[in-house]
This record gives sequence, C-alpha cells and structure tokens, in this order.
Amino acid sequence: EKTMNLMEGNNALEFIVRRTATKHTIKRAVEMLFDVEVERVNTKIAKTGKHAIVRFKPDYDAEDIGMRIGVF
Repeated sequence: EKTMNLMEGNNALEFIVRRTATKHTIKRAVEMLFDVEVERVNTKIAKTGKHAIVRFKPDYDAEDIGMRIGVF
C-alpha cells in the first residue's frame, strides 16, 4: 500500500541499495537501467538497509516503470 501511494502521489519508487551508494550514483544507475530521467533522490537508513526513494520527472510514469520491473 505504501508503494502504491508513493507511485501515485509522488511519481516515485523505493529501492533498497548498498549502504555505500551515494545519491548521485543511484540517480545515474536508475537513469541508465530504466532509460528515464530522475528528478530527485532521497535516502534513508533502516534496519533492513539503505533505502532510496527515487522521484521521476513528470514526463515519466512511476507505475509504468514499476510494471516493467515486476512490482505488480
């Protein structure tokens, strides 16, 4: 449910990344892997690891990207 709200409300997806990954490297990797443009990257560290919340530019739809990677 959180993921759906994130996709619909913020046009964003959340990924678990390496603790050593920086916002810049996360942005570059997502843009290369999914052929999209990233507007912003926020990170947080939780017990489950480092999470990156990636917001896409308005030209790209997070739901479409989520379907391509199998979120649904």
